[in-house]
Amino acid sequence: QVQLVESGGDLVQPGGSLRLSCAASASIFSINVMSWYRQAPGKERLLVASITSGGTINYANSVKGRFTISRDNAQNTVYLQMNSLKPEDTAVYYCNAIKTSSAYWGKGTLVTVSS
Repeated sequence: QVQLVESGGDLVQPGGSLRLSCAASASIFSINVMSWYRQAPGKERLLVASITSGGTINYANSVKGRFTISRDNAQNTVYLQMNSLKPEDTAVYYCNAIKTSSAYWGKGTLVTVSS
């Protein structure tokens, strides 16, 4: 079992920045892939960014150049640095971990981009 706790969501103005954190209950060395997903109201949950245990990173086209995913192995934490935020980035952001054949989710953190 892996427990994930997200934090860092907030209300921010367009063009602003936020950093989300996802703290894992297990060593992230043992987790194959850690990802951030987001779900806007009335829409499906979509992948935002992912990072593998080997350091391979992928981003959704909509966030490339604005968001950065990173990991701190010592703190068992994955981060999502979000810059140049847009109203369309408004969503609940979820952390996901894949360990062997199991997937784990956090409860999410709300990001609202509005003036």
